[in-house]
Amino acid sequence: MHAHPQRLITILPYKRDVAPSPLHTSFCANIMSLTTNVVVPNVVLQSSFTMPVIGFGTAAMSNDSDTLKAAVIEAIKLGYRHFDTASIYGSEQALGEAIAEALKLGLISSRDELFITSKLWLSDNHPHLVLPALQNSLKTLGLEYLDLYLIHWPLTTELELKKFPYDEDDLLPFDLKGVWTSMQECQNLGLTKSIGVSNFSCKKLENLLSFASIPPAVNQVELNPCWQQKNLREYCKTKGIVVTAYSPLGAKDSFWGGNHVMDNELLKQIANAHGKTVAHISLRWLYEQGVTFAVKSYNKERIKQNLEIFDFSLTNDDYQKINQIKQERKVKNGPTGFEFAENLWDGEN
Repeated sequence: MHAHPQRLITILPYKRDVAPSPLHTSFCANIMSLTTNVVVPNVVLQSSFTMPVIGFGTAAMSNDSDTLKAAVIEAIKLGYRHFDTASIYGSEQALGEAIAEALKLGLISSRDELFITSKLWLSDNHPHLVLPALQNSLKTLGLEYLDLYLIHWPLTTELELKKFPYDEDDLLPFDLKGVWTSMQECQNLGLTKSIGVSNFSCKKLENLLSFASIPPAVNQVELNPCWQQKNLREYCKTKGIVVTAYSPLGAKDSFWGGNHVMDNELLKQIANAHGKTVAHISLRWLYEQGVTFAVKSYNKERIKQNLEIFDFSLTNDDYQKINQIKQERKVKNGPTGFEFAENLWDGEN
């Protein structure tokens, strides 16, 4: 999907850990004032398609269909155009119904105005199951194509074994080359505009790039001011891979996250200085790093607030504080219920 001209804003990566120029802040503020909705900037993927830098996340402890549909409709009204789901979330059907409703209401004139991401689960992480899994996601969503399809984790389990967390005996050897060949086929068939990965370390990306004829457009990983992943970000930048952050606010209401971001004292100090919230500061920091993100809230006011990051910039003093924040990975063992961090992340801390 190519973005419509009125929504296409080219953004350049910021210099790492340095505040942006006042000129860029002024430009963003002027752009925002031209419309009642927030116009979310886009990044250009290696596949040549554009992706909104802010995604609306649908990973929740429980996904009530009506609540999710209402939240998605509200998000579209406010200016969200990128929606992130996965087969394991149980949110694909409600998201698809919300998209159909938005079209019916005239909130969007075409499905092409949206950017939809979904993901391949572990039990489908087999070369012969990739295409059927994508086709099943499309059927559930009621769509003809995805904009982005990701390998959810670099892990494989027995067929049909959909659970969380997994035991050690559930895991099988992961045929990355075979699975990626099937992912490339999905893109070549036009069933997804772009393909990528999630939760891949630098080492695993290096392995993938050694044989991929279509490189991954995106690597979606845990990333926020309390887990900044600077080495991974730098590596992806050199390879032209866009980084998308999940848990950009720490995922405090989930079993995999916590309050470490929202309760961080340094972030609170920065927020108070700007008259903003900790969420604003965290999301603005990600944006200034050239990182895209999927942020989840079904609360009407917070859905709106999460878009309000384009009318201010962080200062050098803010960056000095953010660079002092203690770093800790929360998603240590991924979807497994045993100690697996070393294998999963290849010792990259």
